[in-house]
Amino acid sequence: MLLGAAALTLLGVTAAGCGSPPPPEVDELLAQLNRARADSQLATDAAANARGAVAQALTAVAAERSAHAQALTDELVRLRGDDAPTETPTSTTAEPTRAPTAKDVVGALRVSAQSATELAATLSGYRAGLVASIAAACTAAYTVALAFPEGTP
Repeated sequence: MLLGAAALTLLGVTAAGCGSPPPPEVDELLAQLNRARADSQLATDAAANARGAVAQALTAVAAERSAHAQALTDELVRLRGDDAPTETPTSTTAEPTRAPTAKDVVGALRVSAQSATELAATLSGYRAGLVASIAAACTAAYTVALAFPEGTP
């Protein structure tokens, strides 16, 4: 009897150490998180070189994409049950590129909206709603908030 109890205890400890693999959508949510962070930084950089209404709109887009990154981080922490994912900074020795513009931000938001739309269709429940709302926000940002007449700085 004592031997059986010891074997069950050992089996329980071994099973506890073997966690189940994370759900497959973790990688897709991480990709969305990285897009949100990159879009926020791009919009911030573009706002630094813009003026007036364009700078204000870019600043608002940067804040919104930062909020998306936080919501995705929170969901990934909940889903994985561990610390918040961090992005590893990359260094490059390439020549400096030109300063980003509102047009560059619009292009990035189009890609992010399309990616989030495609992912949302494969998810369910809260995650589907989260990613779909991100897709809608990206679409609204580039079709409304950043819809300036040609020639606007």
